[in-house]
Amino acid sequence: MTITAFKALHQRCQTEHLARHGTRLAERQEDSFDLTLYAVEGFYAETWRSRGEEQILFIHVFQKPAGLGEYLARVQLPANL
Repeated sequence: MTITAFKALHQRCQTEHLARHGTRLAERQEDSFDLTLYAVEGFYAETWRSRGEEQILFIHVFQKPAGLGEYLARVQLPANL
C-alpha cells in the first residue's frame, strides 16, 4: 500500500492495516500523549493516544527520516559496541 492510499483510508481502516501489516518500532511520550511508531511498506505511521487510553486520536504518516529524530535520540547502544 502506498502512503497516499493509506492516507485515504478511514482511521479505523488505517488502524487495522497497522495491526496486520505494520511493524511496531518504538514508543514514546509527549506531553499528555502516548505515541507508537510503526514501519509500514515504505513509510512510517505514528499513532497518538491520550495517556493511558486505548482509543487512537489520530495517526501521523510520514516518509522522511527526519520524523524519526525523537525516537533515535532515545536509542542507547550497549557500552561494548
